[in-house]
Amino acid sequence: MADPNTLFDLSGRVACVTGASSGLGQQAASALAAAGAQVIGVARRAEALSDWAERIGPKAATLSADLSERSQIKEIAAQIAAPFGAPDIVVHAAGINTRETADNVTDEGWDITLNLNLAAPFFLSQALVSGMKAKGWGRIVNFASLQTTRAFPGGVSYGASKAGIAQLTRAMAEAWSGFGINTNAIGPGFFPTELTGPVFADAERSACNAAQTCIGRNGDLSDIDGPLLFLCSQASAYVTGQVLMVDGGYTAK
Repeated sequence: MADPNTLFDLSGRVACVTGASSGLGQQAASALAAAGAQVIGVARRAEALSDWAERIGPKAATLSADLSERSQIKEIAAQIAAPFGAPDIVVHAAGINTRETADNVTDEGWDITLNLNLAAPFFLSQALVSGMKAKGWGRIVNFASLQTTRAFPGGVSYGASKAGIAQLTRAMAEAWSGFGINTNAIGPGFFPTELTGPVFADAERSACNAAQTCIGRNGDLSDIDGPLLFLCSQASAYVTGQVLMVDGGYTAK
């Protein structure tokens, strides 16, 4: 029987978290560091990353980079490995939602959404997976969404990208799980982040979303910690290719 005291322990592991400058990405990066991992946070905003790393201490490193630029992914992957070595864990929390309505979706809005939300998780994983193969162990966590399976207003490109994440997760699991590299996804409900700022700014809409859950409230950032640590640790050794909805039961109704 596995020791429950060490099942979620990430001591000696190296983790990379994209979108670590704010919201669920930063929460994920902090949770992994608290569990013992050395964590490199990746995002565009250097100052926000620096503030986070200062709070975490020597277990944290940062890299300011734009993951929507696919031509830079291999170089970014090399820089990710520089502070602590090749990562054992990669969490893809970076994302964008342009909220363009169907009649007003632009080429630019579509491209940046699909590049950052869907292409970057694959190509960055592809660039980093060799290090995991060498160790015979790895964990990749993508970020899905309520819009993985449901349509919301202004969610054409975002919804397409998050629906794609579900199948990408299964395909990555099929390709790499045999090497000890499990790939899963977390599907957050409504959490108070920069991405959902317009939703929470509308008190009536926010209350409606909370009422739609089985639990009766919207998410707190700390609600992501347990599911994330499960998927990033030895606790999920026989779990791969799955989308774990962390939504208070929103999709159960």
